[in-house]
Amino acid sequence: MSKTILTLTLLPLSAILLASDSASKGGSAAAVIAEIDGIKLTRAEFERRNASRLFQARNSYYEAERKAIEEYLDQYLLERQAEKEKTTVDQLIERHVTSKISGNPSDEALRFYYEGLDTKESFEEVRGKILDHVRQRRIAKAKAAYTESLRAQSSVVISLSAPRVQVSLNDAHVRGPKDAPVLLVEYADYECPYCQQIQPALDRIHAEYKGKVAFAYKDVPLPMHANAQKASEAAHCAGVQNKYWEYHDLLVSKKQLDLPRLKEIARELKLDVAAFDKCVDTGERAAVIKAHMAEAQSLGLQGTPSFFINGRFFSGALSYEKLREVIEEELSVFEQEKRTAKR
Repeated sequence: MSKTILTLTLLPLSAILLASDSASKGGSAAAVIAEIDGIKLTRAEFERRNASRLFQARNSYYEAERKAIEEYLDQYLLERQAEKEKTTVDQLIERHVTSKISGNPSDEALRFYYEGLDTKESFEEVRGKILDHVRQRRIAKAKAAYTESLRAQSSVVISLSAPRVQVSLNDAHVRGPKDAPVLLVEYADYECPYCQQIQPALDRIHAEYKGKVAFAYKDVPLPMHANAQKASEAAHCAGVQNKYWEYHDLLVSKKQLDLPRLKEIARELKLDVAAFDKCVDTGERAAVIKAHMAEAQSLGLQGTPSFFINGRFFSGALSYEKLREVIEEELSVFEQEKRTAKR
């Protein structure tokens, strides 16, 4: 088994923008980045006031750099394999990818594809373009699978530090051990279809990583979802009676969020109904939701669901495979730190 190790250090975007004088002083928090009328402005103050903007910029830079590295590694593996087989990369792709692509799809399949196009051209006019598009997609998919097989035969380690942010757990209910090596914080909306879409993957992660992953849920009820705000408040009202996660799980599974149903769930859980109804009707926990919303805005979140896994940001309905990949990376880092601490 061969081993490919790529070690890189992520240079924060803010460091690129700061003056060379800051760099010469090691980029410390006390470093002066500018002066106005003799008043020195430090890096620490600059970062404190622009924390969310800088985090999103650094995260975008990290994602772009990570993508470039992944492409570089793929090309490296292809070139190395071509050298082993004493051929060129193009010939390697022809041998292992292009030559294995199946024949052209039927006209019936092409017409089905054509019906989904927004075009005024006839089927006969675009048939060739559709065929070429389908073939290129098949080649790209087959090439990705072949490259992945080369990775599987190698030991590939990417040492690229992801930007992280400290997420507050104030007023958040945490499921799992407080000292779990991985903390997954979800910012979500009970009516969000994408949040509902990812729930089976989260349930699977919870079942498979008991004791290793802790979960926290932050409420971001979007304005277009009429029942989301009260659903979030209701969950926190249940939390007052130590039934937050039980109530949360029923909200997620039942997907019925009108006010009468919110109160019915409380009865199913045998809560103190009078106290629960008063909490919901008077908006006793609305301030908690408002704080979560403000926090999401300060972090620059653009939609739901959004996740922070040990402070690393991810957006959208992640697949189970992606969640597992990130969690395994974090557990690996945790184990490495434990081994280092014992030395």
